[in-house]
Amino acid sequence: MTTYSRTKEFEAAAFIRASFKGATFRSCDVSGVTMRSVDVGGLDIDSHDLFFGSLFVNGVDVVPLVDAELNRRFPGRELQKSQTPEGLRQGWVAVQAAWETTVADTPPELVDAHVEDEWSLAQTLRHLVLATDAWLRGGILRMQQPFHDIGQIFTGAAEMGFDMSIFRVDPPGYEEILAVRADRQRLVTDFLATATPELLAEERDDPWGGDDWRPSVGDCIRVILEEEWAHLRYIRRDLALLR
Repeated sequence: MTTYSRTKEFEAAAFIRASFKGATFRSCDVSGVTMRSVDVGGLDIDSHDLFFGSLFVNGVDVVPLVDAELNRRFPGRELQKSQTPEGLRQGWVAVQAAWETTVADTPPELVDAHVEDEWSLAQTLRHLVLATDAWLRGGILRMQQPFHDIGQIFTGAAEMGFDMSIFRVDPPGYEEILAVRADRQRLVTDFLATATPELLAEERDDPWGGDDWRPSVGDCIRVILEEEWAHLRYIRRDLALLR
């Protein structure tokens, strides 16, 4: 299979009677792509950024429909957008209950198993540790070095100049992952227990160093909730395939 990586040669190109059957597009920019008279049988799209834009199928923007269906499948997911302390607390309780069920129902032989190019359950839990560290310990609490060394960093972080020496080379054991994950869950629970509207409105710096956005404390919590729900969906999808 031919691989095209980090190329812009297809921007504004026209493909007429071409076949992309079985092709994989990963971390690609397909914004503004127009497709007409195409065979989309079995087309599988997964985009974390879907809900920040639009996706038209036969003239219908399907983004609100997808959002509503995911809220139906994952009760409490709609609270990830809440603007109130109580709503965020309820959303956190809901997503943690869903994660508790998923972790408990996963047999030991599948903890480190993964679908090609996707994270395993163990890796996903490590990434959620990192997300909590970035947005709560770093963003909200302003800790200078907020990251636990078992954190699972996103692909491409090294190329962005992130200090990868923070993290271990050898993967931790599953019991340690569960212990650190539980500790980070308690941190969020304790923080939300006393959060007020005034605190949620306070501004913070982007923990990843961006200059074009100053998130509020509430925004940081909402990112944590979005990460929790998104990765719960990913891992349930993959575990279903692995089973």
